[in-house]
Amino acid sequence: MIIALEEARHKLIDMRGDVKELGNALRITDLKARCAELEAQTLDPNFWSNPDAANKITQEIKQSQDTIEEYEKLCTRLEDAIALAEMAIEENDDSFVEEVEGELEAIETIAEKERISVLLCGEYDKNNAIVSFHPGAGGTEAQDWAQMLYRMITRYAEKSGFKVKLIDWLDGDEAGLKSATIMVEGPNAYGYLKSENGVHRLVRVSPFDSAGRRHTSFSSIEVMPEFENVDNVVLREEDLDITAHRSSGAGGQHINKTDSAIRIVHKPTGIVVGCQTERSQLQNKETALKMLKAKLMEIKLRERLETIEEIQGNKTNIEWGAQIRSYVFMPYTLAKDTRTGYEDGNIQSVMDGNIDGFINAYLKMNAK
Repeated sequence: MIIALEEARHKLIDMRGDVKELGNALRITDLKARCAELEAQTLDPNFWSNPDAANKITQEIKQSQDTIEEYEKLCTRLEDAIALAEMAIEENDDSFVEEVEGELEAIETIAEKERISVLLCGEYDKNNAIVSFHPGAGGTEAQDWAQMLYRMITRYAEKSGFKVKLIDWLDGDEAGLKSATIMVEGPNAYGYLKSENGVHRLVRVSPFDSAGRRHTSFSSIEVMPEFENVDNVVLREEDLDITAHRSSGAGGQHINKTDSAIRIVHKPTGIVVGCQTERSQLQNKETALKMLKAKLMEIKLRERLETIEEIQGNKTNIEWGAQIRSYVFMPYTLAKDTRTGYEDGNIQSVMDGNIDGFINAYLKMNAK
């Protein structure tokens, strides 16, 4: 067992170089200098005279401080683990093997997560994410699949420490959903979730088929960053078809059951947005208009980018051949990403929101 301690100790010591390189990649020294500079600005008596600018500065300070703190905690944890391993070896005490090996595994996981965060360097990666779910053709089976994807993404977001806010929901005919939209809030929410944008394919024995036949279904996930300057987008009233309806679906007691939900159709583009989770019809309308402006802004940005994938990926039909990922429940279990080749045989774990492997593979592929 002492041999196991020696092996763990050597691996931990070897990680010192990797962690140092990680610190360089995260630009920890530059971040500390930038934090000091921004904190000095907050001492100006006129700092809050421009609330928007002040909020951006305080947000940047917090994000930088969080990065610095996480990195320094990693360094401390690594040195503590090395010291623990060396003490156990010196005292010839193999009772610490499990603890040392557990620390090694945890430190490797944290370091990998921070390495991945370095790849989030896109213009909008740090923003919140607006995520929408749409079933393809196939009726109840596709609508149920869309709700399964909704659960997968919300589970991932919650496990990752993001805040999830339901914006809109339309029930399916018999089960599932016809459409749903959530806001995922937190640093780098869009950067991580942009990998999920596209068509997702399901193969399973349908619980809605009395003959027990195998079905293939498609649903799409649309991921868009929450833009800060959507007020620059001008909407004409004659281009909008605004209707009120009764809220329904997954919001439970938090959804107002009056006719306060709002759905807006932008006639020139056919874009449909909705909101039903705010306290009043006016608030729902304001949120829906903000989402519409964000979608229009996203279209304008895609038009000026050399590669559409920089923002949201290619727009495709929700059908065979367009999928970014396949999920097979029968005759075997496998989730496989068609872009990266990454796969996971534990389909239930994937559907429970454990999709970090797919996200990391996508980020690494786009960093090459």
